Amino acid sequence: MTTGGHCTAADDGILLDVDGLDITFGQGATPFAAVRGLDLRIGRGETVAIVGESGSGKSVSALSIMRLVEFGGGRIAGGSLRFQRRDGTKIALEALSEEEARDIRGNEIAMIFQEPMTSLNPVLLIGEQIIEAIVTHQDKSHREAAEIAFEMLETVRIPNARAIMKRYPHQLSGGMRQRVMIALALCCRPQLLIADEPTTALDVTIQAQILRLIRDLQKKTGMSVLFITHDMGVVAEVADRVVVMYRGEKVEEGPVETIFAAPQHAYTQALLNAVPRLGAMTGTTAPAPFDRLAYGASVQEVEEAVPPRPVDYGTPPLLSVRGLTTRFDIPEGLFGRVKSRVHAVENIDLDIWPGETLAMVGESGCGKSTTGRSLLKLVDAQYQSFTFNNANMSELAAGDLRRLRREVQFIFQDPYASLNPRLTVGFSICEPMLIHGIETKANAMDRAVWLLEQVGLSADHVHRYPHAFSGGQRQRIAIARALSTNPKLIIADEAVSALDVSVQAQVINLMIDLQRRFGISYLFISHDMAVVERISHRVAVMYLGQIVEHGPRFRVFENPHHSYTKRLMSAVPIPDPGLRDRDRPLITGEIPSPVRAIGDVPPPVRFEQVHDAHFAACE
Repeated sequence: MTTGGHCTAADDGILLDVDGLDITFGQGATPFAAVRGLDLRIGRGETVAIVGESGSGKSVSALSIMRLVEFGGGRIAGGSLRFQRRDGTKIALEALSEEEARDIRGNEIAMIFQEPMTSLNPVLLIGEQIIEAIVTHQDKSHREAAEIAFEMLETVRIPNARAIMKRYPHQLSGGMRQRVMIALALCCRPQLLIADEPTTALDVTIQAQILRLIRDLQKKTGMSVLFITHDMGVVAEVADRVVVMYRGEKVEEGPVETIFAAPQHAYTQALLNAVPRLGAMTGTTAPAPFDRLAYGASVQEVEEAVPPRPVDYGTPPLLSVRGLTTRFDIPEGLFGRVKSRVHAVENIDLDIWPGETLAMVGESGCGKSTTGRSLLKLVDAQYQSFTFNNANMSELAAGDLRRLRREVQFIFQDPYASLNPRLTVGFSICEPMLIHGIETKANAMDRAVWLLEQVGLSADHVHRYPHAFSGGQRQRIAIARALSTNPKLIIADEAVSALDVSVQAQVINLMIDLQRRFGISYLFISHDMAVVERISHRVAVMYLGQIVEHGPRFRVFENPHHSYTKRLMSAVPIPDPGLRDRDRPLITGEIPSPVRAIGDVPPPVRFEQVHDAHFAACE
């Protein structure tokens, strides 16, 4: 019997029961059906993973459970969502008023969103946002809530948590913001945690910690988790059951062991084929594309007729920098006196050869992204020498900087923040070509259409605005824009981290194909070790602004020498459910802070040679 959206029933062990869910967007005679007939059940203490391509309906299904889909222009057109509250009563989520839904959100059902910068309040301090959630849903004073907030930030391994509570979201890196979002979602100990790509922006060490944290909380509180992810390694590590979605419909469901061992649907098989597996490149020295994927036409294939270009290390590097150092002053007090600095990048040397991919890996906040920005002079940096394409870049005139930024393009970590929301994506791609005089107005749009098609989008997308695309689609648009000026070097800052595995495979294949055809070089900044192994020639491992190990990819991956590199490798999730309980050394404790007092300069790194061109810092 149902009364006002509530119904009473015996406890059957099912926390959430979704039956025949239909979600539509738009009005009129033909609204767009984003989800059709979805059935989903989550038991108490169970972890269910939803996997599928970008745009398959994963996130809007989660938003409908939170009753947030209406705020994005969608509506629940059919079906039912039954949820059992802490007091044992079952409620129909689709029938709740906004006030009733607000009481459920954050308290009994919490969500970690995909893009932390768009879900954190930019004008509130980090600490106040967590405190507000605790005070709203729990019987706690402001002081008690502040202590709980501090403990949650420490739990997700945020260094110097007291200071972070007094900062704003824009003052944190992408990975740090994601950790704040996780702390915010877990602070009220919800019954159901919906995690929408919760570890996408995190490096593997933090990811391993967060996955272990969520499992520990499940054991203590019986919390259930709905995990939305494209990382099949994460699925193998956390999920009890897997639901595979394709174009708004569920195409396969089963226990995680069955899905990985014997996938039945062709799409599931293609999805698993696209998963980068650490160790798959053992015995090889050059990047290699993913194998042909059979389902649909969504994955760019590299024509084997184009042979790999060997990198000639006997020639001068395309880019060479010595002693690169980037520090940020921290003003304090009423008069803004500088008493300390963030040593983001500290005295590193880099060489990138024509046609080579140098991958830079390390934990969030280690200085990877700042290194890329420093090379393009987007932040103030110092160096002993800097040459690009045989030209001295140490003292740049305005024309030289313009040429550098034409020949070195940047793919940013957050595509939504780097695309102008008022411009169509077609014009965003055309703009660099017009600024640098590469194409005429008449030809620029044709090339923009071609570039969109190269990254797996269609010609009709050229007239749409960034908000009309999913996160993965926006990242592909950013890649297309970076290619528009025919650059010699592309700095890719987490370029594929927001993509589902099949699109990730497409983009990696595309990047390898472009490198083979045109000799483009890449500085590939990533926390995904399996992707780095697939695409790189050489690897540099960063820790606290310094490189601690570097060398050919096969040397570093097959024989890691520095203890930090070894622990990075051990934290990588393996797409095999049978290995989820393996014993592995995780990096624990508080991450050392890169903030130092004025005059307190880190000692320079001393390297020892491990093998030919393979060096590791002395410990």
